Amino acid sequence: MSALTDAKSETVHVSSVLSSHARNDLERRLVRKLDLHLSVIVLLYALNFIDRGNASSARLGGFEKDLHLHGTQYATILSITYVGFSAMQVPANMFLHWLEKPAILIPCCMVIWGLVSTLTGITQNYTQVFLARLLLGFAEAPFFPGIMFLISGWYKRDELAVRTTFVSCGGVLSAGFGSLFASGILTGMQGKLGQAGWRWLFYIEGGMTVIVAICAFFILPNFPHNTTWLTPEERSLAITRLADDGYGRLDGSGKRGTIQGLWDALSDWKVWWFAGAIVIDYMSLSFVLYFPTIVATMGYDVTITLLLAVPPWVLAAIVAFTLSRYSDKAKKRCMYIFASSALAALGFIISICTMNMIARYASMFLMAQIAAGQMVLWAWVNNTFAREPAKRAVAVALISAMSAVGSIVGSYLWPLIWGPTYRYSYAACLAALGVSSAMLGFMHLHLKRVNEQIERDEQNAKDINDLQVPVGFRYLV
Repeated sequence: MSALTDAKSETVHVSSVLSSHARNDLERRLVRKLDLHLSVIVLLYALNFIDRGNASSARLGGFEKDLHLHGTQYATILSITYVGFSAMQVPANMFLHWLEKPAILIPCCMVIWGLVSTLTGITQNYTQVFLARLLLGFAEAPFFPGIMFLISGWYKRDELAVRTTFVSCGGVLSAGFGSLFASGILTGMQGKLGQAGWRWLFYIEGGMTVIVAICAFFILPNFPHNTTWLTPEERSLAITRLADDGYGRLDGSGKRGTIQGLWDALSDWKVWWFAGAIVIDYMSLSFVLYFPTIVATMGYDVTITLLLAVPPWVLAAIVAFTLSRYSDKAKKRCMYIFASSALAALGFIISICTMNMIARYASMFLMAQIAAGQMVLWAWVNNTFAREPAKRAVAVALISAMSAVGSIVGSYLWPLIWGPTYRYSYAACLAALGVSSAMLGFMHLHLKRVNEQIERDEQNAKDINDLQVPVGFRYLV
């Protein structure tokens, strides 16, 4: 209680003493300091995607043959990860909201999934690799919603898209450079100590995750009110600038309980609408799981195939930063998501219509641009539920957990019998993208109408306590 009292008194002190110029200068230094600490998440995110997606690269190195996989077993191995992923995200984020120690929880889950990924290299049959991938999903579950909740606890709404893109670009780049790294391991480590190259892939990448996770214990922040490396002035400013932006506080007597946050999220139809849209949207993202297989349809050997998988994702990261920066600057979300989806849709259409090698490779660059819209979309989700941390923690986790359903379904959209054209797969992705875009368009129109109603209420209401939304709060649309 004394700590909370001190934090509140510091808040009052800094707000009343600092001039506008001094506050702006302190805020710039605070944001730079925070950006520096959170930059480690780029690497964490990359390792998260690499450990979840290394089975795709291993497939090109004899993974299926050595484990005697047949029929839909490979697709099941990919999809089963998302079962554990989906089941544990909401409980994990509720626990994080209660614990308030992401600097402990996130690295701990990383150590566990790194060990599981490493041990995947010793599996000998379908049953063993099935169980390993299931455990991987359970271990990775706290990571994504935890990271989204962490950054939303530090940044204002018009800062969030760029930061979401920044911390997420590790996943985008890993889709490309992970293939490059895998190429080196598959070719350079084949037969070393009597082990297949794909086994070394799991050993090395899983081991890297464990090492980086141990370092992350000392780098990641917690939340503004309980991060030790902040000065008192920085701590109070970090809290007040979010409160001024319409965010609820993680500390103090006004904090809602975790169970109340669960109920608030479950009873809000917007959470379920976003969840439904993202479930369908993630079906269109299923091509990412099979990207090395898609590139392999161009007819090159394993090494060239994995090298060709890099450039589309490098461009995707550049476009994502550009798009998210303009999204934050304009304080708009939906139109930038639509722009990203339009590029991806064009890529799907090209791949449906032709097997020309140049056109196919160009279409892969276009399809990869869907990543930019995804990052802006997650910023939009955080913005929409900004006002109450307990609700936001559950909402982000629930939507992310539901998205795993789309990934599970998407794992079965690329059977070998549909190759090498995969026209039906691309058509399914295109249809899913169209439906999800329509649902997000509806949410855009709804929130726009809500903002208009808020403006009318502020103009007409004499008693602002009758308003459900505080004066000055607007949904970003």
